[in-house]
Amino acid sequence: MSGTLEYQKMNENLLMADGHAMKAPEDYQNPEELYQVLVDRVRKYHPSADISMLEKAYQTAREAHKDQVRKSGEPYIIHPLWVGIILADLEMDKETIAAGILHDTVEDTVMTVEDVSREFGEEVALLVDGVTKLGQLSYSKDKLEVQAENLRKMFLAMAKDIRVIIIKLADRLHNMRTLEFMRPEKQLEKARETMDIYAPIAQRLGISKIKIELDDLSLKYSQPDVYYDLVNALNERKTEREEFVQAIVAEVSKHMENAHIKAKVYGRVKHFFSIYKKMVNQDKTLDQIYDLFAVRIIVDSVKDCYGALGVIHEMYTPIPGRFKDYIAMPKPNMYQSLHTTLIGPTGQPFEIQIRTEEMHKTAEYGIAAHWKYKEGGDAGKSMKAQEEEKLSWLRQILEWQRDMSDNREFLSLLKGDLDLFAEDVYCFTPNGDVKNLPNGSTPVDFAYCIHTAVGNKMVGARVNGKLVSIDYKIQNGDRIEILTSANSRGPSRDWLNIVKSTQAKNKINQWFKKEYKEENIVRGREMIAAYCRAKGINMVDIMKPKYQQIVQQKYGFKDWDSALAAIGHGGMKEGQIVNRLQEEFEKDHRKEITDETILEQVADANKQKIHVARSKSGIVVKGINDMAVRFSKCCSPVPGDEIVGFVTRGRGLSIHRTDCINMLNLSDSERGRLIRAEWENPTDAGNEGQYLAELKMFAEDKQGLLMDISRIFTEAKIDVKSMNVRTSKKGTATIEMGFIVHGRDELNRVIDKMRKLAGVIDIERTAG
Repeated sequence: MSGTLEYQKMNENLLMADGHAMKAPEDYQNPEELYQVLVDRVRKYHPSADISMLEKAYQTAREAHKDQVRKSGEPYIIHPLWVGIILADLEMDKETIAAGILHDTVEDTVMTVEDVSREFGEEVALLVDGVTKLGQLSYSKDKLEVQAENLRKMFLAMAKDIRVIIIKLADRLHNMRTLEFMRPEKQLEKARETMDIYAPIAQRLGISKIKIELDDLSLKYSQPDVYYDLVNALNERKTEREEFVQAIVAEVSKHMENAHIKAKVYGRVKHFFSIYKKMVNQDKTLDQIYDLFAVRIIVDSVKDCYGALGVIHEMYTPIPGRFKDYIAMPKPNMYQSLHTTLIGPTGQPFEIQIRTEEMHKTAEYGIAAHWKYKEGGDAGKSMKAQEEEKLSWLRQILEWQRDMSDNREFLSLLKGDLDLFAEDVYCFTPNGDVKNLPNGSTPVDFAYCIHTAVGNKMVGARVNGKLVSIDYKIQNGDRIEILTSANSRGPSRDWLNIVKSTQAKNKINQWFKKEYKEENIVRGREMIAAYCRAKGINMVDIMKPKYQQIVQQKYGFKDWDSALAAIGHGGMKEGQIVNRLQEEFEKDHRKEITDETILEQVADANKQKIHVARSKSGIVVKGINDMAVRFSKCCSPVPGDEIVGFVTRGRGLSIHRTDCINMLNLSDSERGRLIRAEWENPTDAGNEGQYLAELKMFAEDKQGLLMDISRIFTEAKIDVKSMNVRTSKKGTATIEMGFIVHGRDELNRVIDKMRKLAGVIDIERTAG
């Protein structure tokens, strides 16, 4: 394992910075020492910087977080300091770094946005407020409309000031570096969220420095087996690969010197996630991936880039089709470089990337490279017009948000737009402007890339001066002219089958939705009616506004007509909508029946106690018939507890402990719903039933307590269902736990053992 760790450390050092290796978080436990690292990083790229704002931000944040600790046990201030360091590594302005240090103060301490504004100015306050709002978002995979709405808010925040999302990326990167202290299920959740949302955004902003590490850490925690297998497999031939790369570097450096081209040459291993994606996408083993490492050449000018390329192609045989010129045709995220794949002297293929120092900085820092650290307060408040143009994709997303009422469609479109692994083709407008489109795109994709109106009025296309069919596959370097007509009747539905870009599909669908909305609404209504007739469902019963409102919220429609239109144009299945309406109707219907029939039985049942037990077939209640019965979750009764039955509104009978706070606080009218109850056979129930018990423990926050609690459950062979821990500022831990017992005797034995643990202050049953 030591070899694996050594390799990981080497790889991480390469990933974090080409000039220096960034220390791991555990290397710093002293905030003062860590703050000095931050200052040194800032001084490195701006020696004369006025750091008074950073000093003040550090002291303010340290005081605000003084009673807080992270799950790792270290002082909380370590986290915001690392966020500041990551931002300093991106060479951000002092307002951004100060906001990074303060980013958790508004959410986690008594400080307010007004306090930040008063102490640090409106610019820092707006950044902190933006990050705070993003921190309150939830990315539940199960709640599509919530996820879409959160992403909408995130892109709006980015449009307001892109530095908000850069701080959020730094925050997420440090959280991912320290993810080992989280529960496994939380690790998986955060890793997937990072892979789906944050890493693609970092890529879109061109910040490869952050994107690469987020990718690798996401892989490490989402698929640890894959990650460590890859680490071990790469480590097996580490020495051999290093020798090969060093030989290439030495040979290339010599030839650059002979050609009088001033160049820095170095080699690097490609990051794990990049290798993994190639293995998955190309269905290859590690041995079949030939460009596991790359040699990078940094030169002084664009002229030298092409000069170096000529020297390289004289030295080694290039692989046909593997040359890409991202200098002449940059990627949307501003990335520029020459890429060429060559055959080495031993027959081993490898990749060389050639770029200038400025291109390299843009590749590492992306949009962050445009905020220069200044001593004045105007650190990058405005970007040049050409730099703003690089964020055209963000403006496109904001335009989609305005056009779309359907969250499901917005998410689909967004994920298509953030698909970073598809190869692009580069083509030209008649004026010579470069456009990049997904590989396999057609003139229809090109037309909609120019403008929605151009696509909607398109009647034909010329490529390189010749008429082509609309399903022609665009090739790199094609010059495309779109033919339009004012008499065009609009796009054809067949176009949806030939376009490649998500943007074009969306705009075509939008046209049909708007053009035929009324028809789609009528068709949707007819399809629902036909489905109801086929299934014998009474439409009058289920078509209530309150049921429709629930369905609208569930599927993210702004009104009922939008839902009908979605059914009409095929975006939703009518059965899906009708079944959900039927579910809501049945909930209300069951409620009416329960209240009317069960209350009549309460008086008769109270003449004798009802007897409750649990068998393998479920809950058994003697003394009352035809009633749905459940054990209440608010107090979780177990055999041996004194119990009482309560007839709930719409849910039958619930069994509570007599000391349940919900029962003690019943109004006089609600007390008429109580039914006397007792256990059928408390002594024997332990062999038959299983019951959820819930405890709340108050204890001193000390290391090893959770392990001691787990040992008690393990020795008693008790199944733990949930455990939640909160720590107060005074160092008191509140531990809530839910577990399965067979009766009160078993529960009491567990409580007695827990009371004997060192540091335990009190234990109580959950009572509502």
